[in-house]
Amino acid sequence: MFYVYIIYNQTLDIFYKGFTENLEKRIFGHQNGMSRFTSQNNDWVLTYSKSFQTKKEALIEEKRIKKLNRKSLELLIKKG
Repeated sequence: MFYVYIIYNQTLDIFYKGFTENLEKRIFGHQNGMSRFTSQNNDWVLTYSKSFQTKKEALIEEKRIKKLNRKSLELLIKKG
């Protein structure tokens, strides 16, 4: 399985969008300073994830959500 995910940092008030094959390991990495961009703070919370059968599908979705504005991201998260 491949996953597209969104994490949120309340302290910084920002969203981070990503793609992974191992969601648990990737989130652990974000929360423990193992990712360059997210290492500035460790209170990241998974707010959205979606699984895909193929890497291609997941990468297409990741690219799509990276283009969304904040309001659209919040709506996507709310719909789950």
